[in-house]
Amino acid sequence: MDANVISRLAQAKVVVVGDVLLDRFVEGKVNRVSPEAPVPVLNHGAERQLLGGAGNVAANLVAYGATARLVGVVGDDDGAAAIANLCAAADGLDCRLVTARGRPTTVKTRYLSGWHQLLRVDAEDASPLSADDATRVLAATASAISDAACIVLSDYAKGVLDAETIPALIGLARQRGIPVVVDPKKTDAAIFAGATLLTPNADEMARFAGMGIASDADAEEAGRRVLAAVDIDAVLITRGEHGMTLCRRNEPPFHVPAESRRVFDVTGAGDTVVATLSAALAAGLALDDAVRLANAAAGVAVTKPGTATVSPQELGRALGAAATANVVSAEAARDQVAAWQRHGLRVGFTNGCFDLVHRGHLHSLEQAARRVDRLVVGVNTDASTTRLKGPGRPVQDLDTRAAVLAALRHVDLVVPFGEDTPAAIIETVAPDVLFKGADYAEAEVVGGAFVKARGGRVELLPLLAGHSTSSTVARIRSRSGSEE
Repeated sequence: MDANVISRLAQAKVVVVGDVLLDRFVEGKVNRVSPEAPVPVLNHGAERQLLGGAGNVAANLVAYGATARLVGVVGDDDGAAAIANLCAAADGLDCRLVTARGRPTTVKTRYLSGWHQLLRVDAEDASPLSADDATRVLAATASAISDAACIVLSDYAKGVLDAETIPALIGLARQRGIPVVVDPKKTDAAIFAGATLLTPNADEMARFAGMGIASDADAEEAGRRVLAAVDIDAVLITRGEHGMTLCRRNEPPFHVPAESRRVFDVTGAGDTVVATLSAALAAGLALDDAVRLANAAAGVAVTKPGTATVSPQELGRALGAAATANVVSAEAARDQVAAWQRHGLRVGFTNGCFDLVHRGHLHSLEQAARRVDRLVVGVNTDASTTRLKGPGRPVQDLDTRAAVLAALRHVDLVVPFGEDTPAAIIETVAPDVLFKGADYAEAEVVGGAFVKARGGRVELLPLLAGHSTSSTVARIRSRSGSEE
């Protein structure tokens, strides 16, 4: 699957209808237990707000460059104002929200210490909509789908999607001949009759089918049961670490293994799956290809804390659409590192020429990656490598060396730099942790003072004895000479 397929997602026009939430994150550090009760004391650090629920589906769509229209219900309160501001700031997002008087905006507030969620507080009214509000939701949807190519029903069981609105919404889409993708929270799949694709997780599918799902065979059987009982074209069961299983009528099941190697937080991963599926279908991709894209996107989403979106570049790297997709400029690395840090991720940096990558390099990179959440590697250009290593070096050109590094599972970004030292690139990227080999003293590490002044640290990694590029090159030249 090449980069052109990913770029087609930007052509999609999708309507998202469902429960719009405001996700609030209160972040800080816990250093002590309260003397008043056996609870941690969170020292307030920062707060951030994101679109959640159906809003996160829409946010994922616009992150791909797609056009999304969001239909949902909010109250007449501060939460609604915050959602309106987030909608206004998102390019490509057209919010058509119904204000329900006397009904609060659904707000989920999470209190975090680093990666650890201490508490979640929900403010909501999950009762069904009034007849008037339901009518206004249907009218907003009818207007929004005028030129859309797909509709998503994002069900978070907060009252917008119920026994009255779901059939009516599916009927609107069917009248226009556009697919309906459903992320369900109901206990009975029959309410979604007429939909194109359901995307239950394993627990939701177990309730639909009345059986546990512990294997591929179980997933296949559950899919057969639901398709036999309900007029639905297909079911995609999202099974976490076990990947996904697509079940369709009169076709063999399609299993896709999970792709993520670092699972930090599954919050919102289902929204990413639904957004990717709907964008792919709206852009005219086959369902199998849409599932492959969604699986790769989910693998990216779960590596991020909290509610998150996935960019086309990240999706491309996950799919290996370009061998050097994560070889970036200093400026692009700066922006990506800053985004990671805003999400609470610790970013490490190391550097070198990496000419003829050997076991010692792999050992150091693995050790560094284990100590941080993301690892950025600076690599010297050809000219700077020659200045540092002498004539005849590098053996491999920059493009090759960078591509080899980019393919390593321990490396998240590769940044070429032309200076003899990494001082400038370190100040541009501004990592949290700077790694160097234990053959250096900490005071000798270039960029160390800068990183530590920002509250970061320098770590010296143990070396694997007997491995170096210079000795490898010498052995090759010696053998070559003896054969002449």
